[in-house]
Amino acid sequence: MSDPVLSVRNLSTTFATPRGALQAVDDVSFDVLPGEVLGIVGESGSGKSVTLRSIMGLLRPPTRLEGEVRWLGENLLRASRERMYKVAGGEISIIFQEPMTALNPVLTVGEQILESLYEHERMSKKQAKARAEELLALVGIPSPRERLGDYAHQFSGGMRQRAMIAIALASNPKLLLADEPTTALDVTIQDQILKLLLRLKDQLGMSVVIVTHDLGVVAQTCDQVAVMYAGRIVETAPVSQLLRSPRHAYTLGLLRSLPGGGVRRQPLLPILGAPPNLSDLPPGCAFAPRCPYVSDACRVRVPPLVEVAPEQRSACVHHDLLPRPGVAA
Repeated sequence: MSDPVLSVRNLSTTFATPRGALQAVDDVSFDVLPGEVLGIVGESGSGKSVTLRSIMGLLRPPTRLEGEVRWLGENLLRASRERMYKVAGGEISIIFQEPMTALNPVLTVGEQILESLYEHERMSKKQAKARAEELLALVGIPSPRERLGDYAHQFSGGMRQRAMIAIALASNPKLLLADEPTTALDVTIQDQILKLLLRLKDQLGMSVVIVTHDLGVVAQTCDQVAVMYAGRIVETAPVSQLLRSPRHAYTLGLLRSLPGGGVRRQPLLPILGAPPNLSDLPPGCAFAPRCPYVSDACRVRVPPLVEVAPEQRSACVHHDLLPRPGVAA
């Protein structure tokens, strides 16, 4: 097995708030191998986006970061600001969640691509403009030369997302972080964006981390998956294994809340309740108040993430008692 390009170990991110410290990411660890697509899945507020921003060094004091983020063996949490400028946006790029707010409305799309090229690549103005045109063509935007002079509001939602991907690819990154890349897109455009990311991953030899709340997106695109809840990773596994045999009650709940295919119709089983307040977590397992399998043992302490099957880890006390998806408990 190849060494990971990205190795996150015991990452914790704590925000200072008027009500005290709030830990948005708690002891998170995972690896990303060369050419691999990792999906990080969970409900809103589970810490997925904060994890990506912590990796990129986008969070400044008084926010406190602890643990290790090793990029090709180097701990980025200990890197100088100059080194992080080279890594973030250069060797590692990010696609932000909402392209309409991430794109600068007063600069043309072409100017924003050129800005990234000038920052990370040594090119003349003529070379940079030609490369910007190539990037728009690469992500499937028609008439790329003409569209370089357009502004974000002149693009459709799907085209804005493609433009964001073009900007992220300008520096030829080795790792692409995609934060909810298909949010607010219709299913047809969503499918196109996901296929585009996979094609670019193979074509450019990148690794990809996709953050999403949709297990359907994970099933379509990812090799490995990490499930997050209340700032912690509660299960990790290869995608096919997790979909076939989830070993955490929260993962099972996510799968049961998805509409299934086939002739036989079954009612959806939503997860009752709401995610907990991170500043007032319940004792023990954070999912316990919403879990249909909860017992007194779940409330004693926070369950550790342990290996429960080959290549599969879970932080569920009752991992061995859970039914398969679609099977009545």
